[in-house]
Amino acid sequence: TSIPKEKIVNVHGSMGAAACELCEAEVDFDEFCDKISSNIKDITGRDENAPATSTPITCEACGNPTVKPTIVLFRGAMPQQFHRRVAEDLPECDLLIIMGTSLQVAPANSLVYRIPPTALRMVMNNEKVGRRLGIVYGEESVRDVFAHGHSDETCLDLADQMGWLPDLAEIIDELPESSASLLRQRLEQREEE
Repeated sequence: TSIPKEKIVNVHGSMGAAACELCEAEVDFDEFCDKISSNIKDITGRDENAPATSTPITCEACGNPTVKPTIVLFRGAMPQQFHRRVAEDLPECDLLIIMGTSLQVAPANSLVYRIPPTALRMVMNNEKVGRRLGIVYGEESVRDVFAHGHSDETCLDLADQMGWLPDLAEIIDELPESSASLLRQRLEQREEE
């Protein structure tokens, strides 16, 4: 993505990054992938070069065998960056986009009621979620908007409404194929209008 790394908070971590679970030292992801290939057995039996038994990947900073992708496992601690950014960013939030979630898991679901009361909340989802958290759907809603559908489609609808299709057209080759295909279709529709 071309979004600066400091602007992204992977609330539940990422399979695209690795770190030590204990000391939180970041590990070069390419090196981590190489160590997966050399240290972890292939349970599918497809990689004949994989080791017969797995050995832990040791952290070079603290020496513990606790290096893994930065995903947050169930009941695991949220990244410190999440808590820091919530404190820094939420008071200034004027639009919270809620996308592809059930809003069942805390503390991430608390964001919907921690933003200022003047901030708008746009739920882009296949189903209406968050009623018990204060999201109001229907004509009585003052600040909540529901965009029903798949994320790619609803994001494209938003970009279209905002006049951003020409900007997206410039980076179409950098998008995943499914997103690029949707964008091409939308651009063709706009040309026919």
